[in-house]
Amino acid sequence: MNIIIELPNEIEQRLQSHLGTLSQRALEAVAVEAYCSQLISAAEVQQMLHLPSRLATDAFLKQHEAYLPYTEADIEQDLQAIDRARS
Repeated sequence: MNIIIELPNEIEQRLQSHLGTLSQRALEAVAVEAYCSQLISAAEVQQMLHLPSRLATDAFLKQHEAYLPYTEADIEQDLQAIDRARS
């Protein structure tokens, strides 16, 4: 899929000089938002961005502070699973 974003030339030049390739930055922003919203998996982020490995994908997500929600209930469930595994 191709998406076209039209910007005035002056704004495009200013953004590109500070952000680099705008099309790549836009694609990365969509990937981060979709991942954080749990619409796509880390494997799909890797596929979207043509990242070479899961490690590179994890580094990308960490760099963009793209973390999945982790609630107190999740923590409690994990602690209970650890306790069960130890006994």
